[in-house]
Amino acid sequence: MPFDMSKIPTISVVTICFNSADTVEETMLSVVGQGYPALDYVVIDGGSTDGTLDIIRKYQDKLGYFVSEPDKGISDAFNKGVAHSKGELVVIINSDDILCPNALNHVAEYYEEGKWDIYRGNVIVRNKKTGFCGRDIPSIKFPLFPWQVNVDHQGTFVTRDAYVRWGGYDISFQYMMDHDFLARCYQGGARMRYVPVDVAEFRLGGVSVACISSKRYDIEHVVLNQGGSKLLARLCYWYFWLFEKVKLMIISICGIDSLKRMHYGRT
Repeated sequence: MPFDMSKIPTISVVTICFNSADTVEETMLSVVGQGYPALDYVVIDGGSTDGTLDIIRKYQDKLGYFVSEPDKGISDAFNKGVAHSKGELVVIINSDDILCPNALNHVAEYYEEGKWDIYRGNVIVRNKKTGFCGRDIPSIKFPLFPWQVNVDHQGTFVTRDAYVRWGGYDISFQYMMDHDFLARCYQGGARMRYVPVDVAEFRLGGVSVACISSKRYDIEHVVLNQGGSKLLARLCYWYFWLFEKVKLMIISICGIDSLKRMHYGRT
């Protein structure tokens, strides 16, 4: 359907990447191929040396902003992207994720200026090696004890006002910076709207290479940063530790896809 250009929001898509030559082109094509008339595309590269820059430059005329330079990690790259974006809404689509066809159009249909702070759509999860495909329904609430919370930053469209009010991503986090940000917004009273549409896809690659102990700082500080006690933070870590052990046991017996089927809904 035709758009009334005076009413639709400008949507900024931020892609961060580093040595992503194998995946970044598919990501970029999913964005520039949206056909959305008010797209602002921002690409933040961490100083790639593998051919990623050659791919990005093929689409440079489609970009609102592009930089390639060393950064201080994922959170720092996220913050750079947000800082250089121009849209009323900002979504982060990393270089191994893709936007679903017409995703921006669908989100724009739910946009109501000034009424909502964050829009949360479904994310398709896929394992290309095994053929598994599922659907993650995003959480709208982020309690102090983050039990069964679906973060899904790929399907999260944040208003510029929300970033101004609740800040950006904490650069002390290495893994759960998106969870910490959404918890901060929720605890601060952010109004989150569920968008019942598949808006993005991310690819499963098996078990995370980062063991649960390496995520201890992030897990505990998701709680501590929102005013939770040290005891609650420690309980949260041990809950995640035990949950991880159970997951690994299921994987060893039944395989990775069996575990994913228990968590993700069918597409």
